[in-house]
Amino acid sequence: MDRVILHSDMNSCYASIELLHRPELRGRPLAVGGDPEARHGIVLAKDEIAKKAGVKTGMALWQAREVCPEIIFVPPRMYLYLRFSGLAHEIYADYTDQQEAFGVDESWLDVTNSCTLKGDGMTIAQDISRRIKRELGITVSIGVSWNKIFAKLGSDYKKPDAITRFGRDNYKELIYPLPASDLLYVGPKTEAKLARYGIHTIGQLAKANPCFLHSFLGKMGYVLSVFARGEDQTPVNHENAEVPIKSIGNSTTTPRDLMTYNDVSVIVYLLAESVSARLRENNFLCNVVEISVRDNGLASFTRQKKVAAPTDITSEIAKAALELFKENYRWERPIRSLGVRASSLCAANTPWQISLFMDQLQRERKQRMDRAVDDIRRRFGFYSIQRGISITDATLKSLNAKEDNTVHPHSYMEFGNRTGIGSAT
Repeated sequence: MDRVILHSDMNSCYASIELLHRPELRGRPLAVGGDPEARHGIVLAKDEIAKKAGVKTGMALWQAREVCPEIIFVPPRMYLYLRFSGLAHEIYADYTDQQEAFGVDESWLDVTNSCTLKGDGMTIAQDISRRIKRELGITVSIGVSWNKIFAKLGSDYKKPDAITRFGRDNYKELIYPLPASDLLYVGPKTEAKLARYGIHTIGQLAKANPCFLHSFLGKMGYVLSVFARGEDQTPVNHENAEVPIKSIGNSTTTPRDLMTYNDVSVIVYLLAESVSARLRENNFLCNVVEISVRDNGLASFTRQKKVAAPTDITSEIAKAALELFKENYRWERPIRSLGVRASSLCAANTPWQISLFMDQLQRERKQRMDRAVDDIRRRFGFYSIQRGISITDATLKSLNAKEDNTVHPHSYMEFGNRTGIGSAT
């Protein structure tokens, strides 16, 4: 018997939640992003009005304003979006304990074992849709199928507030004409490679010889062949197997080019403050710190390292980031952009082994100090308390990195898959 898999996707998640809390902005184009007055910030999410005007996720704020002059930008509030994500998962839990987050706003649900009590997949999807709308005040689009890939296609097929079923009886008729780029992991580069060989639709991809696809796509050619034919057997993970996001990070194009290590230190500490504050707000610790560096010639690189213990401490994240910078940058050009990311997240209450060579009391004091800074800034504003290093440069210290935060969802491949060809990594 086929499984019954749902994919639930909150429509315009960040923007919808903001409009719920800012009803006075309804009817006007809105985007969630960074600071429009500075040289940094991108569109993280947009409402339907902004979308129709041509605003796209990932656009620089100035680009969004060019295509939609009336647009209103609001800063992201990740703690709020994660709260709604948690509330949605509480609703999903009434139907299944196999619920796998694919980012803050998307989740797969395996409701196979619930159908005898709750009804078929469409009935459950309709019930979930009604409850999300009634209890949370936002809408979802839901795909219903026998595998995760087609269920996700279903949630993307009609938006907003729609339910689409792809079954054995209709999938070739509905899915095969869709562009290959609609399939998970067919990005612009893969789409261009497929087009060179006359493969433009999911149906053409499904009918192509897997060995031929492997010849120019490598292992991913086999994976995409299985995806297109609806043969993916990857299970839906059980709830709470992972936190809903993979990492929290900030990157910024700096107010001026960075010329010295001290310049870099100022920005790294500002970014680390932002990242660590987000970790604390959402009760996460990180095990890995990553930096991204781009010079004014647009050459770039990323590097990462594992930290000694799970952390949300600003100074520990900044120290790891600066060590990575020292080890990997040779100052051939001034630096235009920097990023700091905390990844390999775990819940703040996750047990871990304390090292005999680590001063845990000192770490706890640093945690209390960071939380005190968070509290002061919540009450009196970001600039009410600053680190000493930031006052060394009046231009650089003007960056409020916390208002331009990015989260990164888990990869589909990260938990392993069952495509019939082994693990794809």
